[in-house]
Amino acid sequence: MEEPESLDGREELRQMAAALRRHLETRLRAGIRAVPKGNRVKTAAATMTAPKPIAGPESNLFIASDPAVDEAKTLEELRAAIGDCRRCKLSSGRTHLVFGVGNPRANVMFVGEGPGRDEDLQGVPFVGRAGQLLTDIITKGMKLRREDVYIANVVKCRPPENRNPEPDEVAACEPFLKKQVDLVRPKVIVALGKFAVQCLLQSKQPITRLRGQWHEYQGIKLMPTFHPAYLLRNPGEKKLVWEDIQKVIEALKSA
Repeated sequence: MEEPESLDGREELRQMAAALRRHLETRLRAGIRAVPKGNRVKTAAATMTAPKPIAGPESNLFIASDPAVDEAKTLEELRAAIGDCRRCKLSSGRTHLVFGVGNPRANVMFVGEGPGRDEDLQGVPFVGRAGQLLTDIITKGMKLRREDVYIANVVKCRPPENRNPEPDEVAACEPFLKKQVDLVRPKVIVALGKFAVQCLLQSKQPITRLRGQWHEYQGIKLMPTFHPAYLLRNPGEKKLVWEDIQKVIEALKSA
């Protein structure tokens, strides 16, 4: 009669191990590569009893994986599993959670950084000035309809004042983005800007080194390029993005 308790114990250990792995990955992405040495480690081990909840902005680092997210079979099921998400501190300031939009069987998927003001108000990714530029790239450059592609962001809630998303915020949303990619299974991913590229490729290399070259994410061809918001500030770089997009067009023709 003890078997159910044993199974529960194993499941708890599995969830703790998964949470610890995500925590360590987040520390690495944040550039933290060392742990305390010497007596401090021994003291901590000697006094350790049971894990305690972490308060504050890093509390999401030890959230166990959500079976409903893992088991979602469609984008609709995934959105329902995310629900009224409170997994990180960004949730307190959002108007709408910005999940993603487009063809659930798209051949090409665009991944950006996070919602801005217009996206937060409408609940749709890339609808502001940067979004209009992305729409032009899709419709005028690639000769596709916007509804033919799938568009999502790394983080689903707007960072305050459009600041960069922080490592714990990226870690909280990362499982959602990876599940979106898994469900859409596009032939090509276009990663827009530093945060999308670093999240998907788990790379610290600057976007200037990575753009224009093919990479791979879970067997899918991935092209890093500059974010449309960057192009609004640096219009002279549009020619580089067009070079990248031309490679995407050719890849889609041969896919």
